[in-house]
Amino acid sequence: MRIVVIGATGNIGTSTIRALSKDPQVTSIRGLARRLPDWKAEKTDWAVADVRKTDLVPLLRGADAVVLLSWLFQPTHDPIATWRTNVLGSERVMRAVAEAGVPALVYSSSVGAYSPGPKNRAVDETWPTHSWPTAAYGREKAYVERLLDGFERDHPECRVVRMRPGFCFMHESAPEQRRLFAGPLLPGRLARPGLIPIVPDLPGLRFQVLHSADAGEAFRLAATKDVRGPFNIAAEPVIDPAELADLFGARVVRIPLQAARAPLAAAWSLHLVPASPQLLDLALRVPIMDTARARDELGWTPVRTAREALQEFMSGLRAGEGMETPPLSPATGGPARIREFVTGVGRKP
Repeated sequence: MRIVVIGATGNIGTSTIRALSKDPQVTSIRGLARRLPDWKAEKTDWAVADVRKTDLVPLLRGADAVVLLSWLFQPTHDPIATWRTNVLGSERVMRAVAEAGVPALVYSSSVGAYSPGPKNRAVDETWPTHSWPTAAYGREKAYVERLLDGFERDHPECRVVRMRPGFCFMHESAPEQRRLFAGPLLPGRLARPGLIPIVPDLPGLRFQVLHSADAGEAFRLAATKDVRGPFNIAAEPVIDPAELADLFGARVVRIPLQAARAPLAAAWSLHLVPASPQLLDLALRVPIMDTARARDELGWTPVRTAREALQEFMSGLRAGEGMETPPLSPATGGPARIREFVTGVGRKP
């Protein structure tokens, strides 16, 4: 099999390529990204591609499956820019898949595509995917779900899989995720037990996590097995304030939502942090997912617990090592994180 991975140099992309490279039925992998990495992977060749403007058809011809992972989280202050990449770029990939005659498309959706749902029970893949409308990330994920509805209708010959992971973490992803969500003011050395005194007990603060390597394995299975449709993927346990407090050696303090949201909104407006308050609104509303279908039909079971994924992420924040790809490299932020300030926190990709 030949697999093309679009958005191959990021958190889930590198994990997916690692998983695919170990699969004996996968003979070759093509990694597409806006910037070529120094990182090398077995069976993998690389090509520069931008989903907004590159002619993708020649790059996809001959593939047995395309895995679509490319996504811009930033700039949160310019939702038109993220829409052009995330929505219009995804649409261009779908058209290229059809024109190139690729028999399978695996799309990375998200728990963020789901409409607000319960936190005290798990929902399956039939839960509505209309997201939370004020958050650009959720709007875009939900819109691409609608594009996939039309693509499946018009191209029944193409096997379409929609992966809906929880929050994905690994040691090497920490520099990228710190840049995308916390910004240059967060010292990595704080990410250790005993240095964070409290964990806020916010309404709705229950979410699901998995290790990025386990996500990569799920995408490998989706690309190589004869499955269709959506799959929820996440590890146990569900993360709540009590779990976070135990992880950080902190105590739980009940805080009204506005007391947490207002400082975040102010910091975002002042370009001190890249994550918008609307992203917090979305995170507090996503449902808890049932992962039975991934276990029973995809044959996927996470190797690492949610807690282990978070512990790796914390160690990655402290070490600041990353990987030799542009998204995951700590050098992308520049010396002393100066480049993040110079380019405007939350203003540019």
